[in-house]
Amino acid sequence: MPYCTGCRPRDKQCAFLKKRCDLLLNKKVKYCYECEDFPCTKLQHLDKRYRTFYRMSMIENLQYIKEKGTKEFLVREEEKWKCPKCGGIICCHNGICFKCELDKLKKKKKLYRWEDD
Repeated sequence: MPYCTGCRPRDKQCAFLKKRCDLLLNKKVKYCYECEDFPCTKLQHLDKRYRTFYRMSMIENLQYIKEKGTKEFLVREEEKWKCPKCGGIICCHNGICFKCELDKLKKKKKLYRWEDD
């Protein structure tokens, strides 16, 4: 897969957590922050990985969505991940724009790491 559109646009819950979470699996919650165990150990583990390798925090994102809503979150994320060269979308997994830097992706040894990692 050359890019990831995320779970929600594909009408999926988080692929990493859904299989391990009864509430998500059975659609008892839409967002992890609705759970009384938020942030659970599994989410904390995933969040640590994403903060370390991908420069983002799922827990911070969920807290922002809870406080400000999805519309405001998406506006913020669109600006955050907008390519300064062409206006395309920069992938959080490797820092590459899918519109103007796909050739750069093909040359990478570690597809899902930022250049300076």
